[in-house]
Amino acid sequence: MTERIVVVGAALLDGGRLLAARRSAPPELAGRWELPGGKVEPGETPEAALVRELREELGVEAEAVRRVPGEWMLTPPYVLQVWTARLRAGSPEAKALQDHDELRWLTAGTLWSVEWLEQDVGAVREVAQALNAGVEH
Repeated sequence: MTERIVVVGAALLDGGRLLAARRSAPPELAGRWELPGGKVEPGETPEAALVRELREELGVEAEAVRRVPGEWMLTPPYVLQVWTARLRAGSPEAKALQDHDELRWLTAGTLWSVEWLEQDVGAVREVAQALNAGVEH
């Protein structure tokens, strides 16, 4: 059996809003929205990967808060795990630095106004419950 490779996604929350990122690449994903993140490197914890990916993709300093229940299959051997995250004090504003061409902060009321990638929908549903309840962490 092939070893699973974990891809971390960040449900980056700030003031009751969730950050969504629109893919610019690869072509089959371009124009759809996702939770930013990326692969966990060998020897790296998922939480450390999340912090690194947010720095690389968005230019922000963030911290992982808690794991969102569940995991979602991507193309084998990849599996998506999502953590809620928050910006650290003094972090720069998020910018689309790689693989994204637009960022949007969504509220509970606008969460479904974008076309999410299928693999992110389950995680976004979980996070939506926290947003609807007004829970940040």
